[in-house]
Amino acid sequence: MNDLQTILDQAVADGGVPGILADVRDGSRTWFGTAGGRQQSDQFRIGSLTKAFTSTVVLQLDAEGELSLDDTVERRLPGMVPNGGEITVRRLLNQTSGLFNYTMDEKLLARYVGPGFLKHRFDRVTPEELVKAAMGYPPAFAPGEGWGYSNTNFVLAGMIIEKVTGRSYAEEVERRIARPLDLTGTYVPGDDTALRGPHSRHYSKLMLPDPDAEIHDATEMDASSAWAAGGMVSTSGDLHRFFHALLGGRLLPAEQLEEMFTGVSTEGSGWIPGTTYGLGVFWQRLSCGTTVWGGGGAINGSWTYAMGSRDGEHFLVGNVSGDWGDPIGIFTRLLEAEFSPR
Repeated sequence: MNDLQTILDQAVADGGVPGILADVRDGSRTWFGTAGGRQQSDQFRIGSLTKAFTSTVVLQLDAEGELSLDDTVERRLPGMVPNGGEITVRRLLNQTSGLFNYTMDEKLLARYVGPGFLKHRFDRVTPEELVKAAMGYPPAFAPGEGWGYSNTNFVLAGMIIEKVTGRSYAEEVERRIARPLDLTGTYVPGDDTALRGPHSRHYSKLMLPDPDAEIHDATEMDASSAWAAGGMVSTSGDLHRFFHALLGGRLLPAEQLEEMFTGVSTEGSGWIPGTTYGLGVFWQRLSCGTTVWGGGGAINGSWTYAMGSRDGEHFLVGNVSGDWGDPIGIFTRLLEAEFSPR
């Protein structure tokens, strides 16, 4: 474990990140390390790790017969997507729809990335507005003919959850996952712009490339621009409980869990090297040859990784309280140190 602590210390001292934590569970063995003043109780914004929660809810609805992964977007959200008749729910969840990623829309970039964030951080935006922004651009490829990371897919999945259940996305996450697993620090923020529980500050350089760019406190924000694609809050302990339950088969029947972990290679997409994407989760082959399973995510001021063994028994959760530098490289070094064959 000294190797892990060394990586944490170096991330702050040499990598310039403001704070970092790592939480390891391996059967009965536990370890927690930090640098930069972090605490084990910290709540933090988990970014695209939200997608694992969204997919879990959709797959539960599939298991209950309330929807099918083969349903089209047009059937569930008529008129929302021009080629929705060709895009299935499965293609939303495994990122093979070809739909444009709304977070790359010029107007939304100007509002939520860069200096515009400081002015617009408390703006509220609806899922329909996010999808409309994406529909202003042509698809990157025909549905099922490629792989491309798009937050639009998971906003649509969140809308489908609400349409099918008649309840809000936040209610379904709470009712189906957070409450049964006693995830007391995990929630969809809704109208809350501040974090509800104990937390460290989240810091941002506003995605500016200058290494000397000014650092801003980004802790408070309206996360509606991320919503079912990346808006949730959690803790390291809660993420351990969630993935242990998910990978251990406590949240999904065997058929749906197999669907979740039927993947598409991301090779050639410019995404994280050595990864395969399932339904809202991914797995990564480390340089040591070990494959780790789980997910990761980023949002203004926060980067998170939660990866481990396929059965969920050996897992590492990490969070960086800043959005610059090389967080994925730091997390990969932590995973290599923890999961390389000894």
